[in-house]
Amino acid sequence: MSKVFRKALANMDTKIQLRMSEQMKGKWNHPAGLKTIHFWAPAWKWALVIAGLSDYFRPPEKLSLNQSASLMMTGIIWSRYSLVVIPKNWVLFSVNLALGTTGFFQVGRILNYQQSLKNDEKAGDCEEEKSSGSK
Repeated sequence: MSKVFRKALANMDTKIQLRMSEQMKGKWNHPAGLKTIHFWAPAWKWALVIAGLSDYFRPPEKLSLNQSASLMMTGIIWSRYSLVVIPKNWVLFSVNLALGTTGFFQVGRILNYQQSLKNDEKAGDCEEEKSSGSK
């Protein structure tokens, strides 16, 4: 960033902090506080969790196994990472745990649906064999 832009941001930050309580200043200036990516990335990642939750109301044949598995694995991997970074980011951990859980549930729904299709197909084949064998 240019020096002019940084100076403008620093001036704006000072003016904002003048209006804050000490408690709010602590949250604002925390290493994982409101001014950092450590706060905003998980805040926006909740949109993925909400999208996954909205998929609970969609029929399983309309869901993507690849997408749900990707969300599940992303949640699992980044849950671990969020506890390794400094500072530990518990907000990131919670959103990724929710994302992994949502993805896991959707993958289960999809696999259950696919298995039921195979079972229905086998049952239909067995009935056809019985009916053609009895003629």
